[in-house]
Amino acid sequence: MARILVVDDDPLTRRVIRRTLEREGYEIFEAGDGDAGVRAFRENRPDLVILDIYMPEKEGLEAILDLRTEFKDVKIIAISGGGGIFKLDPLQTAKHFGVAETLIKPIDRDILLASVRATLES
Repeated sequence: MARILVVDDDPLTRRVIRRTLEREGYEIFEAGDGDAGVRAFRENRPDLVILDIYMPEKEGLEAILDLRTEFKDVKIIAISGGGGIFKLDPLQTAKHFGVAETLIKPIDRDILLASVRATLES
């Protein structure tokens, strides 16, 4: 089964995503910010990254750029609950950075699973 890295500064969000995906048989790794997420990707080489946009240390858009620079074919789903200082829609910006899917928090279980399956199959 696929290996997925979940990067979000909110432990509750990570836990909900982890449990949802583990029930489907996925192997899950976690990181609490963009810097830790990039390091975790290097160490574990997951098949997919689910990455929050607004986080401390290194925000999601920065982490996406870092991952894309180092790993051209990385599959990423960007998630966001809003907030931040950007005037632009950060999920739309993430699409321009090459993410496969964008999801708005709170994330519906069925939409999450369908997005993960579609992204892994692409």
